[in-house]
Amino acid sequence: MNYVPQINRRSFVVSAAALGGGLALGMDIPLGPNVVRAADGSPEVTAWVVIRPDDTVVIRIARSEMGQGTMTGLAQLVAEELECDWSKVTTEFPTPGQNLARGRVWGNYFTAGSRGIRESNEYVRKAGAVARTMLIQAAASEWQVPASECGASNSVITHKPTGRTRTFGNVAEAAAKIEPPKDVALKDPKDWKIAGKPLKRLDTAPKVTGEHVYGLDVKLPGMLCAAIRDCPVFGGNLVSFDAAKIQGQKGVKHILKVGDSAVAVVADRWWQAKTALDALPVSWDEGDNAKVSSASIAELLKSGLDAEQAFVGNENGNARQAIASAVKKVEAVYAFPYQNHATMEPMNATAVYTADRCEVWAPTQNGEATLAATAEAAGLPVAKCDVHKMPLGGGFGRRTTNDFVQQAVAIAKQIPGIPVKLIWSREEDMTHGRYHPITQAKLVGAFDANNNVTALHMRISGQSIIAFVAPQSLQNGKDPFVFQGLNPGGPEGAFGYTIPNLLIDHAMRNPHIPPHFWRGVNNNQNALYLECFMDELAHAAGQDPLEFRRKLMANHPKHLAVLNAVAERAGWGKPAPQGVFRGLSQHMGYGSYVAACAEVSVSANGGVKIHRIVAATDPGHAVNPAQIERQIAGSFVYGLSALFYQECTVKDGRIEQTNFDTYNSMRINEMPKVDSIIMPSGGFWGGVGEPTIFVAAPAVLNAIFAATGKRIRSFPLMHHNLRLV
Repeated sequence: MNYVPQINRRSFVVSAAALGGGLALGMDIPLGPNVVRAADGSPEVTAWVVIRPDDTVVIRIARSEMGQGTMTGLAQLVAEELECDWSKVTTEFPTPGQNLARGRVWGNYFTAGSRGIRESNEYVRKAGAVARTMLIQAAASEWQVPASECGASNSVITHKPTGRTRTFGNVAEAAAKIEPPKDVALKDPKDWKIAGKPLKRLDTAPKVTGEHVYGLDVKLPGMLCAAIRDCPVFGGNLVSFDAAKIQGQKGVKHILKVGDSAVAVVADRWWQAKTALDALPVSWDEGDNAKVSSASIAELLKSGLDAEQAFVGNENGNARQAIASAVKKVEAVYAFPYQNHATMEPMNATAVYTADRCEVWAPTQNGEATLAATAEAAGLPVAKCDVHKMPLGGGFGRRTTNDFVQQAVAIAKQIPGIPVKLIWSREEDMTHGRYHPITQAKLVGAFDANNNVTALHMRISGQSIIAFVAPQSLQNGKDPFVFQGLNPGGPEGAFGYTIPNLLIDHAMRNPHIPPHFWRGVNNNQNALYLECFMDELAHAAGQDPLEFRRKLMANHPKHLAVLNAVAERAGWGKPAPQGVFRGLSQHMGYGSYVAACAEVSVSANGGVKIHRIVAATDPGHAVNPAQIERQIAGSFVYGLSALFYQECTVKDGRIEQTNFDTYNSMRINEMPKVDSIIMPSGGFWGGVGEPTIFVAAPAVLNAIFAATGKRIRSFPLMHHNLRLV
């Protein structure tokens, strides 16, 4: 098991940093007669399952845990097939370096796009089933009976004819020496006893007791702390700094240039480093981007709304011709701002560099890409680097990047042998993020004389995330991710309406502010644009918004099923309480179908009370229904905070919002009651953490229109004298 694959550092860096998280996945359990042991000496039955003599079951988790519950859900899937005692389950994260050294036995580490369970469910279930088969075989061999006469349940193997029993811990050593079976049968989900149940999360207790160690909590012997300041304008460079001004301050050890655009102070304590950095005179070359403002960006995007050149994402019929000859047309322009991930835990990483080895401790959503970034920054082969993946104090897509990791390594490389923990200040974190892309959209709908929709043209103008993070993945210049939720079909988001003449296209306009994947990504604005405009079309046709949608959704039964579910639960068509108004939305993304019905009241002075949101989710399979409910509620906090409060504006080329005093979030008293309907229909695996965020904002906006008659098309709502109460 000491095999280290020979791999070119540059090729690994490029492939591991790509969108899918890296190299092609291959399920492999490289165990034979030699027992592979965990750090405490306990035998691995498979690479995923370690069993200790006291029957404790350690389940390895490759995906990152950032509060979404993936760690518990994946453990449930393994434990279900393993037939172990859930009360004795614990988990651990193997490092990406270990993964690479063992032929990527744990597969993909990428944790974004609600991939954690939906893309790894099959092979982790097989890992559990393989381990169970090996344990049963070990007991059967000891008893000298056919394995077919034995079964496993609750970490106990029983010989059915005689009633003899052995615990998993009794036979784990022998099981680890057995050749793993190549084919195993997986349970039918209807027979699940651990998976599919609302079990408590495995990481709750250590979070409550403070045992949970985040990246910010890492402590190593002799460790120093670093604070960093990058050029305030993206694309600018560092010219000079006057180190002499702070050299003598308490605790300060080093003042270092980092890359072409940043300066860092390294001190005994982080606050010492930060205080000294604040006092450091710095000169920047901000470049031409310093001339950019929110107004100039808006004009750039506006130029794309009627541009002749655009990338087509979804088309049928001839929308332009149908619109030109329509009896009636409806047109609207919407705009969606930059938004910050605003994780509670700011960016941080701890690095130790020597000429022969570089190790990093980091909260990352993609351990393999972080390993690649570490090797690149260190200038070392991948096999001489490793990353210790820490639990994340929030991710939301921000920690799929590794800018902060590369900075930490660049600092540590200048101080060989000394551990350095880099922590971004909140201000650095807010002004040097990777932001939800800014877009505008022009929508034109057409009707015939009977108020039937004959055409829809949706033109999106704005940023491409792929053009920034992976331009090599553009398809003849087109960014397919722009069209999330608007595609003709597919698990990443299928358009849920049948319209005779349809054109959805994108005029790419890329300002200098770096865009990135932000929880829900392009689905957020796409669902808002589409579902609010569908409401506009319904009202223009004088039709009930639900019935209007239903007529267009006959060929989309799963979309329609979740929409009908929320309408029925909310009592659509029946009188709402006095002063309360309802709004609907539906969408599909990351393999799941979601819908929402919001109940809202609006006071004369602009106070918005969201009384309730009924939310329906069809993820195909529900591994932990309780956790799905929490994810729905949590996603609504995130989405509604953005709708009411959150916008990043640009002045003199830089982001203006520097902390939570200018970038607000919902408070507990503003949170609506969330009524969740979890309706897995089987046959597919969808995500949970991101899909439900899409539908909260448009449902609330449609309810606000029902209450006020005012259609709002730019955000956040605080700019329209509307506030949560």
